Amino acid sequence: MKNTNIKSFTLTAMFLAIMIILAITPLGFIPIGPINATTMHIPVIIASIILGPKIGAGLGGIFGILSLVRSTIIITPMSFVFSPFIANPLTGQGDWRALIVAIIPRILIGVVPYFVYIGINRLLKTKARPVSLFIAGLAGSMTNTILVMNLIFIFFRDSYANVLQVAANAVYGVILGIIFGSGLVEAIVAGIATAGVCAVLLKLMKR
Repeated sequence: MKNTNIKSFTLTAMFLAIMIILAITPLGFIPIGPINATTMHIPVIIASIILGPKIGAGLGGIFGILSLVRSTIIITPMSFVFSPFIANPLTGQGDWRALIVAIIPRILIGVVPYFVYIGINRLLKTKARPVSLFIAGLAGSMTNTILVMNLIFIFFRDSYANVLQVAANAVYGVILGIIFGSGLVEAIVAGIATAGVCAVLLKLMKR
């Protein structure tokens, strides 16, 4: 039990360090038009599967806070949807609902993969572990993309349309394009990384 706790603490610290490095370098947030593709969700997904949903949710919350801080310091046209300290271009004021967009989906990144992995692994048996890991990684990444983009639509549709210079009734089409475009690419990368890294770490945790 003591060795397991030490391993869990060590891995948690490692995942946190990786997230901080990604947050302060261009590797964590990659600009694509008005949005940023991210790799910061990958350590959270892996932690969820290896260490459980509580630690995963905690690291996901830290991801959300790092995203908020970054959006406040490095201002982009979309910073206002992730930081309540950046003025909405239509209202001229910050909006507290940006906290929901920045933090809630990121917490769920640390919860969803664990239960997807457990559920699929039980359904397909242990011989299909790489498949369940890949799908769990995919699900964690899509949880982030789908929730963030839909919350932006719910809370900031008109402002988002203003930034993109499109009609308000065309915004959801743009959002679907992001979800099935860069969001799907992110998800596939996350699935591959999750399957590869978790396979090693799960063996390490059993020793």
